[in-house]
Amino acid sequence: MPDIVVMFFLLGLIAGLVRSDLKVPKAAYDTMSLLLMLTIGLKGGMALHGNLHWQLVPELIMVGAIGAVIPLVLFPFLTKIIRLSLADSASIAAHYGSVSAGTFAVALAYIEANQLDTAAQVTLYLVLLELPAIVVGLLLYRRYSQAQASGTAMTNLWHESFTNRGVILLLGGVVIGFMYGYQTGSEVTELFTGAFKAVLAIFLLEMGLVAAETLRPLPVQHWRLLMFALIAPTLLAFVGIGAGIVLGLSEGTIVILASLLASASYIAAPAAIKSSIKEADIGLAMLASLGVTFPFNVILGISFYHQIINWLLH
Repeated sequence: MPDIVVMFFLLGLIAGLVRSDLKVPKAAYDTMSLLLMLTIGLKGGMALHGNLHWQLVPELIMVGAIGAVIPLVLFPFLTKIIRLSLADSASIAAHYGSVSAGTFAVALAYIEANQLDTAAQVTLYLVLLELPAIVVGLLLYRRYSQAQASGTAMTNLWHESFTNRGVILLLGGVVIGFMYGYQTGSEVTELFTGAFKAVLAIFLLEMGLVAAETLRPLPVQHWRLLMFALIAPTLLAFVGIGAGIVLGLSEGTIVILASLLASASYIAAPAAIKSSIKEADIGLAMLASLGVTFPFNVILGISFYHQIINWLLH
């Protein structure tokens, strides 16, 4: 059976498809997403406590580089095969090069439920993979549209990317968790980490409702994009699996890396792209990332990637 948190996503998806009046209040969703980001950061920081060393630098550089390269590979495919406009190609390349904190949270719950060994630095993967692709996507658009990126515009982009609430909460949580560790910080952190799955369940309930909304009615005119959103996760996951094997990572760590690369951003990227590429249709990006890729990863993808990894390692 799937992990129990996945069932909450399915509940929201079904409720949305049958047009139920079920809704998660916006204030509750904002609170859940805030707690989720902070808890992920705290868990990662506490795991890093006493385990951070210089030998991690090449590994983290490689992970960040993969995130920057993915949009470069996807961009020509999206323009020539999927036949999207320049703006939408750059937008979706950025979304798929960036990553989903929600998918990371589900993958984290999955490896905990399966008692897999995971490296302490996996939360840093999330931070490193979220930003580079967004910047590369914007630079691709500026390059091929002949638009000139002013110094002020690029400064604003970097500022918005590094100061959005997700990045602040993730990095802040990592720093606080790293400073105090499990024992010293337990009086505060146990409240967050102990409620992790409950918070994730409500978050996924809302994600199911939103995913159903993007798919109703089914946008068959965008069938090429829908196929891309269904196939791309597995191909990108194989990139993560290959990188994980080359780096000699543990089984659980490779599952996390593969799941992250298979995911697509639906929080950080839409906000950045919407303000930077006015011509891009953010609805198309949300249809692909949240309507197709996120459900695929949550329901089938993560367990499938684990099976492949288990087969390759054993």
